Amino acid sequence: MKISLMHGAGGEVMGEVVDLFSKITNTNAGGIGLEALDDGAVIPIGGKQVVFTTDSHVVRPLFFPGGDIGRISVCGTINDITMMGGKPLALSCGLIVEEGFDFEILGKIVESMDHALCEENVALVTGDTKVMERGALDQIAINTAGIGVADTIIRDNGLKPGDAIIVSGTLGDHGFAVLASREEFDFADQIVSDVAPLSGMVHSVMKSGTIHAMKDPTRGGFASAINEMSKKSNVMIRISEENIPIRSSVRSASQLLGIDPLEVANEGKVVMGVPAEEADSILQILKRHRYGRDAAIIGTVTKGQGVIMETEAGGERFIEPPMGDPVPRVC
Repeated sequence: MKISLMHGAGGEVMGEVVDLFSKITNTNAGGIGLEALDDGAVIPIGGKQVVFTTDSHVVRPLFFPGGDIGRISVCGTINDITMMGGKPLALSCGLIVEEGFDFEILGKIVESMDHALCEENVALVTGDTKVMERGALDQIAINTAGIGVADTIIRDNGLKPGDAIIVSGTLGDHGFAVLASREEFDFADQIVSDVAPLSGMVHSVMKSGTIHAMKDPTRGGFASAINEMSKKSNVMIRISEENIPIRSSVRSASQLLGIDPLEVANEGKVVMGVPAEEADSILQILKRHRYGRDAAIIGTVTKGQGVIMETEAGGERFIEPPMGDPVPRVC
């Protein structure tokens, strides 16, 4: 078997790669291991709970409406720490650059990273640069790792029957923005990526409300994230199609291209499972934040297994986990 693009797309096929690492048996370092397969690892240090995560970014094109590879590299790692309940503190940056890459463009990427870091008052503290010969790499790849500290750890497996499911905004924006820009579609200027750091928004919810489970729907989109949350929590989730926020431009693009917006990556959204009695108040907290203005309650958690969509036509269908992201090279 050979590696394909699907092995890095965040869907079911990527599980084959994850399974390789699940065979690593050294779990003697304080009980730290891969068994949770969450957005990050929780490492107890001196009475503190440190959240650690890492991510690599290979976006094409490097710049697109609403963002660029630099902003994604920072926001993606900040958000992975945040999804665990952590407050991001510091990031590292590893650059792999192709020989001949324009130094001015690299400067713009670094400037974009700085702007995203400043939004959440997170520091870039260390890094590394490698240059590969021309033709050995598609321009640039960026790895960012980060650490944060959490008072309360939140995982993606904590859903409970009776919970409400909330999404913090419209789905599919990022994947379609990158695809439209890449392929130079006529509607490219109508769709803007949602790439954003979510720590401030999420922690405003954590200060005033309860979050049982949380995940950002990046590679594989909402369909992948909600199925993973359902499977890990051993619950059924019922989603109302009419309540899912999707921009009209994204819906039109999805119909034109035959791509399900629920399977497309998002880079500035969060899916939350919260107690039903707190759902309305949490929704209002999200809506007061600039990155949560389009937040919506879209479903409920019940006993059972799987994710069911209650369609606008009055029927039901399963939301299946995608094999991979239908739009590669978006994050």
